[in-house]
Amino acid sequence: MTRAITVGVDGSPESLAAADWAAREAARRELPLHLVHAWRRQPVDTPLEQDSQAQVRAAEAVLREAELRVAEQYERVPLSAEAVPDTPVPALLAVAARAEMLVLGSRGHGALVGFLLGSYGRQVIAAATRPVVSVRARPRDDPDPDQGPVVVGQQGSAEESDAVLRFAFAAAAAGGEDLLAVRAWSPPPVFAYEPGTMHLADELGGLEPFERRALEQALEPWRERFPQVRVTARVELGSAGQVLLSASAVAGLLVVGRRVRRSPIGGRIGSVAHAALHHASCPVAVVPHD
Repeated sequence: MTRAITVGVDGSPESLAAADWAAREAARRELPLHLVHAWRRQPVDTPLEQDSQAQVRAAEAVLREAELRVAEQYERVPLSAEAVPDTPVPALLAVAARAEMLVLGSRGHGALVGFLLGSYGRQVIAAATRPVVSVRARPRDDPDPDQGPVVVGQQGSAEESDAVLRFAFAAAAAGGEDLLAVRAWSPPPVFAYEPGTMHLADELGGLEPFERRALEQALEPWRERFPQVRVTARVELGSAGQVLLSASAVAGLLVVGRRVRRSPIGGRIGSVAHAALHHASCPVAVVPHD
């Protein structure tokens, strides 16, 4: 079964920008696009039937606006739309589970807004089992929207970063873009040094060559799988958030990972993804991984 790229819309400029980005990505990947508007009936001082009909019409109007906007530019993209009578978080998580990715709108340098008022955006990103892309509003007549290399942060072992690198390479291949893979490192505190790790680092000439080798090992299978993608690998000293934000200044898409933590108090976005979502100027993809 082909997964669609799903985008949440609420009529705001931010969500319409997300619909534009999602449609462009669907065209590149030859995937269907699915528009979703989540709403829940709010009681007001009007008869129940009249109130429900008004809110249904409002939901349909939101979807119709987004449909017309997308169809105008991407007429060959298979398009569907759905109004979900539920609160945003459970509705979006449900559709995200069936999607190739979920695309949401965000405003400037700050918290996600629109249908994601308050903590909704954080809850969706922290709990989604599929990649979630946050897109900022830009002028529609921008001559080169979101053009630039795909920047991906690689952390941990090759196995830990598989899902993140898979998403980044697929995005670069679909858009015909270069890929910049970045691994940030910092000297561990003295008590954290492990004899085996330090021995290997000494053999390679120091900690930086050790980190560079770890990055190249993680990239190797994906270079082979996507030979058409031109890859630059970069290892930099510093915090992962700072290094990635610096690299993303000219990026068309920033891809970061989010470790899945099963906790009774709910999921967490993680410090790196949090920094990217709040401060990167380009779209940010948050990819869950074990």
